[in-house]
Amino acid sequence: MSPKEIWILGAGRLGRRAAGSLRQKYSRAAIVLIDSSGKACSQMEGRSFTVVCREGVGHLFKNLKEGRGPDWIIPMVPVHVAYEWVRLKLEKTHRIRPVAVPTKVAEKLPNPIRGADGQVYMSNATFRCPWNCPEPDDICTHTGKPRPQILHHFLEIMEHRKFRTVVVQSLQLAPGIGGYQPKALFLALKTVASGNVPVLLSTACRCHGVMHAFEIKAL
Repeated sequence: MSPKEIWILGAGRLGRRAAGSLRQKYSRAAIVLIDSSGKACSQMEGRSFTVVCREGVGHLFKNLKEGRGPDWIIPMVPVHVAYEWVRLKLEKTHRIRPVAVPTKVAEKLPNPIRGADGQVYMSNATFRCPWNCPEPDDICTHTGKPRPQILHHFLEIMEHRKFRTVVVQSLQLAPGIGGYQPKALFLALKTVASGNVPVLLSTACRCHGVMHAFEIKAL
């Protein structure tokens, strides 16, 4: 079913490219670009998009409601949107303490890169992927060979004696453009809040992902 409304977080180069591709594919969809930069917003004015000049995660926090909102959310900003949104949603009811992803976990991830706050970025690829990769089911577009693993599935079955694993799967709406439905965020939120168990929260497609770790306790 074609989406009726799509929110794109970020109106930079990647966000604008995503908006253009999605407009071609879904001509009747309401496409909303959300960015805190006045310059980025002004570049999209007068085109066939709605522009909201506001920080993306904050806009989600204030305006995304369960059962209402867009059909899809496309994160095109340099933050882990799912983690930041969950953290904001729970800050009044839970104490969340970010911790570094454990080294033993990071060592299991494909080509891990440690972020400044202890998060880990990961990828099946050791090369720059084509920007318009269609993410075929069975093979890598670049190599023509099977993937080492389907990353989101690999993360879902990962076990750790201390941490609970929660994964938001990114799905493609068009080649090179991935996102998720709001229900995926709300499911992650409910899972995280369901117990005082440390969490490994990831967002991942078949090939790439990011993981944050944190401890949580209800107030």
